[in-house]
Amino acid sequence: MANKPLTYNLIKTDKETGARLATITTPHGTVETPMFMPVGTLATVKFLSPEDLYRINSQVILSNTYHLWLRPGEDVVKEAGGLHKFMNYDGPILTDSGGFQVFSLGKIRKIVEEGVHFKNHLSGEALFLTPEKSIQIQNDLGADIIMSFDECPPYPATYEYMKDSIERTVRWAKRGKDAHARPEDQALFGICQGGEFEDLRKWHAEQLVDLDFPGYSIGGTSVGEPKDVMYKMIEDSIKYLPEDKPRYLMGVGSVDGLFEGVIRGVDMFDCVLPTRIARHGAAMTSAGRLNMKNQRYAKDFTPLDENCDCEACTNYTRAYLRHLIRTNEGLGMRLLSIHNLRYLLKLMEDIREAIKEDRLLELRDEVYEAYGISDGSNTSGF
Repeated sequence: MANKPLTYNLIKTDKETGARLATITTPHGTVETPMFMPVGTLATVKFLSPEDLYRINSQVILSNTYHLWLRPGEDVVKEAGGLHKFMNYDGPILTDSGGFQVFSLGKIRKIVEEGVHFKNHLSGEALFLTPEKSIQIQNDLGADIIMSFDECPPYPATYEYMKDSIERTVRWAKRGKDAHARPEDQALFGICQGGEFEDLRKWHAEQLVDLDFPGYSIGGTSVGEPKDVMYKMIEDSIKYLPEDKPRYLMGVGSVDGLFEGVIRGVDMFDCVLPTRIARHGAAMTSAGRLNMKNQRYAKDFTPLDENCDCEACTNYTRAYLRHLIRTNEGLGMRLLSIHNLRYLLKLMEDIREAIKEDRLLELRDEVYEAYGISDGSNTSGF
Protein backbone atom coordinates (compact mmCIF):
# COMPACT_ATOMS: atom_id res chain seq x y z
CA MET A 1 0.00 0.00 0.00
CA ALA A 2 2.89 2.34 -0.68
CA ASN A 3 1.85 5.99 -0.88
CA LYS A 4 -1.83 5.04 -0.53
CA PRO A 5 -2.90 4.48 3.07
CA LEU A 6 -6.55 3.85 2.25
CA THR A 7 -8.52 2.38 -0.66
CA TYR A 8 -12.29 2.71 -1.02
CA ASN A 9 -14.04 0.15 -3.22
CA LEU A 10 -17.74 0.75 -3.96
CA ILE A 11 -19.42 -2.62 -4.52
CA LYS A 12 -23.12 -1.78 -4.87
CA THR A 13 -25.74 0.88 -4.28
CA ASP A 14 -29.25 0.16 -3.03
CA LYS A 15 -31.72 0.66 -5.90
CA GLU A 16 -34.32 2.46 -3.78
CA THR A 17 -32.13 4.73 -1.66
CA GLY A 18 -28.63 4.91 -3.13
CA ALA A 19 -27.14 3.56 0.10
CA ARG A 20 -23.59 2.33 -0.48
CA LEU A 21 -22.07 -1.10 0.09
CA ALA A 22 -18.27 -0.90 -0.02
CA THR A 23 -14.95 -1.97 1.43
CA ILE A 24 -12.17 0.17 2.89
CA THR A 25 -8.64 -1.22 2.87
CA THR A 26 -6.19 0.09 5.49
CA PRO A 27 -2.71 -1.01 6.63
CA HIS A 28 -4.40 -3.15 9.30
CA GLY A 29 -6.97 -4.85 7.14
CA THR A 30 -10.00 -4.48 4.90
CA VAL A 31 -13.37 -3.62 6.46
CA GLU A 32 -16.91 -3.63 5.11
CA THR A 33 -19.20 -0.61 5.06
CA PRO A 34 -21.61 0.75 6.13
CA MET A 35 -20.12 0.14 9.56
CA PHE A 36 -20.39 1.22 13.16
CA MET A 37 -17.14 1.87 15.06
CA PRO A 38 -16.94 1.33 18.84
CA VAL A 39 -15.33 4.18 20.77
CA GLY A 40 -12.24 3.45 22.86
CA THR A 41 -11.44 6.91 24.19
CA LEU A 42 -8.39 6.03 26.31
CA ALA A 43 -7.09 3.18 24.11
CA THR A 44 -9.80 0.89 25.48
CA VAL A 45 -13.47 0.34 24.75
CA LYS A 46 -14.85 0.57 28.28
CA PHE A 47 -15.16 -2.88 29.93
CA LEU A 48 -14.12 -4.72 26.73
CA SER A 49 -10.81 -6.37 25.83
CA PRO A 50 -9.46 -6.54 22.27
CA GLU A 51 -10.42 -10.23 22.35
CA ASP A 52 -14.02 -9.23 23.11
CA LEU A 53 -13.95 -6.88 20.11
CA TYR A 54 -12.81 -9.67 17.82
CA ARG A 55 -15.58 -11.94 19.10
CA ILE A 56 -18.33 -9.40 18.35
CA ASN A 57 -16.91 -8.77 14.85
CA SER A 58 -15.81 -5.22 15.47
CA GLN A 59 -13.91 -3.73 12.54
CA VAL A 60 -12.55 -0.23 13.22
CA ILE A 61 -12.34 1.26 16.71
CA LEU A 62 -11.73 4.86 17.79
CA SER A 63 -9.38 6.50 20.25
CA ASN A 64 -9.26 10.11 21.42
CA THR A 65 -6.30 12.33 20.62
CA TYR A 66 -6.94 14.89 23.36
CA HIS A 67 -7.33 12.35 26.16
CA LEU A 68 -4.34 10.23 25.08
CA TRP A 69 -2.25 13.39 24.81
CA LEU A 70 -2.93 13.99 28.51
CA ARG A 71 -2.72 10.35 29.61
CA PRO A 72 -0.42 8.48 29.09
CA GLY A 73 1.08 10.92 26.55
CA GLU A 74 1.69 10.28 22.87
CA ASP A 75 5.39 9.75 23.61
CA VAL A 76 4.57 6.70 25.73
CA VAL A 77 2.32 5.25 23.03
CA LYS A 78 4.94 5.90 20.36
CA GLU A 79 7.64 4.20 22.41
CA ALA A 80 5.32 1.20 22.86
CA GLY A 81 5.16 0.88 19.05
CA GLY A 82 1.94 2.83 18.46
CA LEU A 83 -1.65 2.31 19.55
CA HIS A 84 -1.98 -1.13 17.95
CA LYS A 85 0.89 -2.57 19.98
CA PHE A 86 0.13 -0.51 23.09
CA MET A 87 -3.43 -1.88 23.37
CA ASN A 88 -2.77 -5.18 21.54
CA TYR A 89 -5.40 -4.60 18.87
CA ASP A 90 -4.62 -5.76 15.33
CA GLY A 91 -7.57 -4.18 13.53
CA PRO A 92 -7.80 -0.72 12.00
CA ILE A 93 -7.90 2.22 14.44
CA LEU A 94 -9.15 5.78 13.90
CA THR A 95 -8.17 8.74 16.06
CA ASP A 96 -10.15 11.96 16.26
CA SER A 97 -8.31 15.28 16.22
CA GLY A 98 -9.20 16.82 19.57
CA GLY A 99 -11.55 19.18 17.74
CA PHE A 100 -14.62 17.88 19.55
CA GLN A 101 -13.05 18.97 22.83
CA VAL A 102 -13.12 22.51 21.43
CA PHE A 103 -16.89 22.05 21.70
CA SER A 104 -17.24 19.91 24.81
CA LEU A 105 -14.73 21.87 26.91
CA GLY A 106 -16.15 25.21 25.83
CA LYS A 107 -15.96 26.72 29.31
CA ILE A 108 -12.22 26.19 29.65
CA ARG A 109 -10.90 27.00 26.19
CA LYS A 110 -10.18 29.98 23.93
CA ILE A 111 -9.98 29.75 20.14
CA VAL A 112 -7.39 31.85 18.31
CA GLU A 113 -6.07 31.70 14.75
CA GLU A 114 -3.05 29.63 15.78
CA GLY A 115 -5.08 27.01 17.65
CA VAL A 116 -6.98 26.48 20.89
CA HIS A 117 -5.95 27.37 24.44
CA PHE A 118 -7.25 24.75 26.89
CA LYS A 119 -7.09 24.07 30.53
CA ASN A 120 -6.35 20.47 31.30
CA HIS A 121 -9.71 19.24 32.61
CA LEU A 122 -7.87 17.01 35.10
CA SER A 123 -5.20 19.33 36.53
CA GLY A 124 -6.07 22.85 35.37
CA GLU A 125 -2.71 23.12 33.59
CA ALA A 126 -2.64 25.45 30.57
CA LEU A 127 -2.53 23.62 27.22
CA PHE A 128 -2.32 24.79 23.61
CA LEU A 129 -3.49 22.58 20.76
CA THR A 130 -2.76 23.57 17.17
CA PRO A 131 -3.43 21.80 13.86
CA GLU A 132 0.25 20.88 13.70
CA LYS A 133 0.28 19.55 17.27
CA SER A 134 -2.89 17.52 16.69
CA ILE A 135 -1.37 15.87 13.63
CA GLN A 136 1.95 15.27 15.41
CA ILE A 137 0.13 13.54 18.29
CA GLN A 138 -1.83 11.41 15.83
CA ASN A 139 1.33 10.58 13.88
CA ASP A 140 2.86 9.34 17.13
CA LEU A 141 -0.27 7.38 18.09
CA GLY A 142 -0.11 5.65 14.69
CA ALA A 143 -3.79 5.07 13.87
CA ASP A 144 -4.75 4.00 10.33
CA ILE A 145 -7.18 6.91 9.90
CA ILE A 146 -6.61 10.32 11.48
CA MET A 147 -8.68 13.50 11.53
CA SER A 148 -8.00 17.10 10.62
CA PHE A 149 -8.09 19.52 13.54
CA ASP A 150 -11.29 21.54 13.41
CA GLU A 151 -13.69 23.49 15.55
CA CYS A 152 -16.97 21.73 16.23
CA PRO A 153 -19.23 24.79 16.54
CA PRO A 154 -22.20 24.76 18.90
CA TYR A 155 -25.85 24.52 17.85
CA PRO A 156 -27.39 26.92 17.32
CA ALA A 157 -24.75 29.35 16.04
CA THR A 158 -25.16 32.54 14.04
CA TYR A 159 -24.37 32.61 10.34
CA GLU A 160 -21.49 34.99 10.94
CA TYR A 161 -19.96 32.81 13.66
CA MET A 162 -20.26 29.71 11.49
CA LYS A 163 -18.76 31.43 8.46
CA ASP A 164 -15.73 32.61 10.44
CA SER A 165 -15.38 29.16 12.00
CA ILE A 166 -15.35 27.16 8.77
CA GLU A 167 -13.01 29.62 7.06
CA ARG A 168 -10.55 29.12 9.92
CA THR A 169 -11.11 25.34 9.82
CA VAL A 170 -10.11 25.31 6.14
CA ARG A 171 -6.91 27.13 7.04
CA TRP A 172 -6.33 24.61 9.83
CA ALA A 173 -6.99 21.72 7.43
CA LYS A 174 -4.29 23.01 5.09
CA ARG A 175 -1.85 23.43 7.96
CA GLY A 176 -2.61 19.95 9.24
CA LYS A 177 -2.13 18.40 5.83
CA ASP A 178 1.21 20.17 5.44
CA ALA A 179 2.28 18.89 8.87
CA HIS A 180 1.25 15.27 8.20
CA ALA A 181 4.48 13.26 8.50
CA ARG A 182 3.06 9.81 7.65
CA PRO A 183 0.83 10.22 4.58
CA GLU A 184 1.95 6.86 3.21
CA ASP A 185 0.41 4.83 6.07
CA GLN A 186 -2.10 7.13 7.81
CA ALA A 187 -5.15 8.41 5.91
CA LEU A 188 -5.95 12.01 6.94
CA PHE A 189 -9.66 12.90 6.62
CA GLY A 190 -11.13 16.36 6.20
CA ILE A 191 -14.09 17.35 8.40
CA CYS A 192 -17.03 19.17 6.82
CA GLN A 193 -18.77 21.71 9.04
CA GLY A 194 -21.22 24.53 8.34
CA GLY A 195 -23.96 23.99 10.89
CA GLU A 196 -27.51 24.25 9.60
CA PHE A 197 -26.60 26.62 6.76
CA GLU A 198 -26.79 24.90 3.38
CA ASP A 199 -24.57 27.36 1.52
CA LEU A 200 -21.87 27.11 4.20
CA ARG A 201 -22.02 23.31 4.15
CA LYS A 202 -21.58 23.45 0.36
CA TRP A 203 -18.69 25.92 0.51
CA HIS A 204 -16.86 24.03 3.23
CA ALA A 205 -17.24 20.64 1.53
CA GLU A 206 -15.98 22.05 -1.77
CA GLN A 207 -12.98 23.68 -0.11
CA LEU A 208 -12.00 20.42 1.57
CA VAL A 209 -12.54 18.37 -1.58
CA ASP A 210 -10.12 20.72 -3.34
CA LEU A 211 -7.53 19.71 -0.74
CA ASP A 212 -7.95 16.07 -1.89
CA PHE A 213 -8.15 14.18 1.39
CA PRO A 214 -8.43 10.35 1.29
CA GLY A 215 -11.81 10.57 3.06
CA TYR A 216 -14.28 13.04 4.52
CA SER A 217 -16.16 13.37 7.78
CA ILE A 218 -19.43 15.19 8.39
CA GLY A 219 -19.13 17.08 11.66
CA GLY A 220 -21.25 19.37 13.76
CA THR A 221 -24.03 16.80 14.22
CA SER A 222 -25.41 15.34 17.45
CA VAL A 223 -24.65 18.58 19.27
CA GLY A 224 -28.20 19.30 20.38
CA GLU A 225 -29.98 19.86 17.08
CA PRO A 226 -33.33 18.16 16.24
CA LYS A 227 -33.11 14.98 14.18
CA ASP A 228 -34.65 16.54 11.06
CA VAL A 229 -32.02 19.31 11.18
CA MET A 230 -29.27 16.71 11.53
CA TYR A 231 -30.51 14.80 8.50
CA LYS A 232 -30.54 17.99 6.45
CA MET A 233 -26.99 18.76 7.60
CA ILE A 234 -25.92 15.35 6.28
CA GLU A 235 -27.64 15.97 2.95
CA ASP A 236 -26.21 19.47 2.63
CA SER A 237 -22.65 18.14 3.02
CA ILE A 238 -22.77 14.74 1.37
CA LYS A 239 -23.98 15.89 -2.04
CA TYR A 240 -20.66 17.71 -2.53
CA LEU A 241 -18.39 14.84 -1.42
CA PRO A 242 -16.65 12.47 -3.85
CA GLU A 243 -18.35 9.18 -4.75
CA ASP A 244 -15.04 7.31 -4.64
CA LYS A 245 -14.01 8.15 -1.06
CA PRO A 246 -15.42 7.16 2.34
CA ARG A 247 -17.89 9.36 4.19
CA TYR A 248 -17.89 9.34 7.97
CA LEU A 249 -20.72 10.75 10.13
CA MET A 250 -19.21 11.64 13.48
CA GLY A 251 -20.91 10.96 16.80
CA VAL A 252 -24.06 9.17 15.61
CA GLY A 253 -25.07 5.76 16.97
CA SER A 254 -28.84 5.72 17.49
CA VAL A 255 -30.85 3.18 15.50
CA ASP A 256 -32.63 5.81 13.45
CA GLY A 257 -29.47 7.89 13.05
CA LEU A 258 -27.67 4.90 11.55
CA PHE A 259 -30.46 4.04 9.11
CA GLU A 260 -31.06 7.63 8.03
CA GLY A 261 -27.33 8.21 7.60
CA VAL A 262 -26.87 5.06 5.50
CA ILE A 263 -29.84 6.01 3.33
CA ARG A 264 -28.18 9.37 2.68
CA GLY A 265 -24.89 7.75 1.62
CA VAL A 266 -22.81 7.55 4.83
CA ASP A 267 -20.25 4.74 5.17
CA MET A 268 -18.88 5.09 8.71
CA PHE A 269 -20.38 5.92 12.11
CA ASP A 270 -19.19 6.12 15.71
CA CYS A 271 -20.78 6.92 19.06
CA VAL A 272 -20.32 6.30 22.78
CA LEU A 273 -24.07 5.71 23.13
CA PRO A 274 -24.18 1.87 23.22
CA THR A 275 -21.58 1.56 25.99
CA ARG A 276 -22.72 4.64 27.89
CA ILE A 277 -26.35 3.52 28.17
CA ALA A 278 -25.21 -0.03 28.99
CA ARG A 279 -23.50 1.26 32.11
CA HIS A 280 -26.89 2.65 33.18
CA GLY A 281 -28.73 -0.61 32.54
CA ALA A 282 -30.20 0.01 29.08
CA ALA A 283 -30.10 -2.72 26.44
CA MET A 284 -30.58 -2.28 22.69
CA THR A 285 -32.36 -5.39 21.43
CA SER A 286 -34.24 -6.72 18.42
CA ALA A 287 -37.43 -6.09 20.42
CA GLY A 288 -36.52 -2.47 21.16
CA ARG A 289 -34.82 -0.80 24.10
CA LEU A 290 -35.09 -2.51 27.49
CA ASN A 291 -34.41 -1.05 30.93
CA MET A 292 -32.76 -3.92 32.77
CA LYS A 293 -33.38 -2.33 36.14
CA ASN A 294 -37.10 -2.95 35.66
CA GLN A 295 -38.84 -5.20 38.18
CA ARG A 296 -40.48 -7.16 35.34
CA TYR A 297 -37.13 -8.90 34.66
CA ALA A 298 -36.55 -10.03 38.27
CA LYS A 299 -37.73 -13.59 37.52
CA ASP A 300 -37.28 -13.55 33.74
CA PHE A 301 -34.99 -16.49 33.02
CA THR A 302 -34.96 -16.04 29.25
CA PRO A 303 -32.06 -14.65 27.20
CA LEU A 304 -31.68 -10.88 26.92
CA ASP A 305 -32.20 -11.11 23.14
CA GLU A 306 -32.99 -14.44 21.48
CA ASN A 307 -31.72 -13.06 18.16
CA CYS A 308 -28.26 -12.15 19.49
CA ASP A 309 -25.17 -14.38 19.54
CA CYS A 310 -23.10 -12.42 22.08
CA GLU A 311 -21.93 -13.98 25.34
CA ALA A 312 -24.43 -12.00 27.41
CA CYS A 313 -27.32 -13.50 25.45
CA THR A 314 -26.01 -17.04 25.04
CA ASN A 315 -24.83 -17.55 28.64
CA TYR A 316 -26.99 -15.45 30.97
CA THR A 317 -30.61 -14.62 31.71
CA ARG A 318 -32.41 -11.32 32.00
CA ALA A 319 -32.91 -12.00 35.71
CA TYR A 320 -29.19 -12.40 36.29
CA LEU A 321 -28.31 -9.35 34.22
CA ARG A 322 -30.88 -7.30 36.16
CA HIS A 323 -29.35 -8.52 39.42
CA LEU A 324 -25.87 -7.46 38.31
CA ILE A 325 -27.03 -4.02 37.19
CA ARG A 326 -29.13 -3.45 40.33
CA THR A 327 -26.15 -4.32 42.53
CA ASN A 328 -23.80 -2.14 40.45
CA GLU A 329 -21.55 -5.07 39.55
CA GLY A 330 -18.94 -4.42 36.88
CA LEU A 331 -19.81 -7.71 35.18
CA GLY A 332 -23.30 -6.42 34.44
CA MET A 333 -21.95 -3.26 32.81
CA ARG A 334 -19.44 -5.34 30.86
CA LEU A 335 -22.03 -7.82 29.57
CA LEU A 336 -24.51 -5.12 28.56
CA SER A 337 -21.70 -3.18 26.86
CA ILE A 338 -20.71 -6.27 24.90
CA HIS A 339 -24.33 -6.87 23.97
CA ASN A 340 -25.15 -3.31 22.89
CA LEU A 341 -22.07 -3.15 20.69
CA ARG A 342 -22.80 -6.56 19.20
CA TYR A 343 -26.39 -5.45 18.55
CA LEU A 344 -25.25 -2.41 16.56
CA LEU A 345 -22.52 -4.32 14.73
CA LYS A 346 -25.06 -7.03 13.80
CA LEU A 347 -27.51 -4.32 12.73
CA MET A 348 -24.86 -2.98 10.35
CA GLU A 349 -24.25 -6.52 9.07
CA ASP A 350 -27.99 -6.78 8.38
CA ILE A 351 -27.94 -3.38 6.69
CA ARG A 352 -25.12 -4.50 4.40
CA GLU A 353 -27.08 -7.63 3.46
CA ALA A 354 -30.20 -5.53 2.85
CA ILE A 355 -28.28 -3.24 0.49
CA LYS A 356 -27.06 -6.32 -1.42
CA GLU A 357 -30.67 -7.43 -1.80
CA ASP A 358 -32.20 -3.96 -2.40
CA ARG A 359 -34.45 -4.18 0.66
CA LEU A 360 -32.96 -1.55 2.96
CA LEU A 361 -36.22 0.35 3.47
CA GLU A 362 -37.99 -2.89 4.35
CA LEU A 363 -35.39 -3.64 7.02
CA ARG A 364 -35.58 -0.07 8.31
CA ASP A 365 -39.36 -0.33 8.73
CA GLU A 366 -39.03 -3.62 10.65
CA VAL A 367 -36.48 -2.16 13.09
CA TYR A 368 -38.38 1.12 13.47
CA GLU A 369 -41.51 -0.82 14.41
CA ALA A 370 -39.63 -2.64 17.18
CA TYR A 371 -38.34 0.69 18.53
CA GLY A 372 -41.59 2.59 18.13
CA ILE A 373 -40.04 5.00 15.65
CA SER A 374 -42.56 6.55 13.30
CA ASP A 375 -40.49 8.38 10.72
CA GLY A 376 -36.99 8.61 12.10
CA SER A 377 -37.12 12.35 12.69
CA ASN A 378 -38.63 12.89 16.10
CA THR A 379 -37.26 10.29 18.45
CA SER A 380 -34.07 9.41 20.26
CA GLY A 381 -33.94 6.17 18.29
CA PHE A 382 -32.48 3.78 20.84
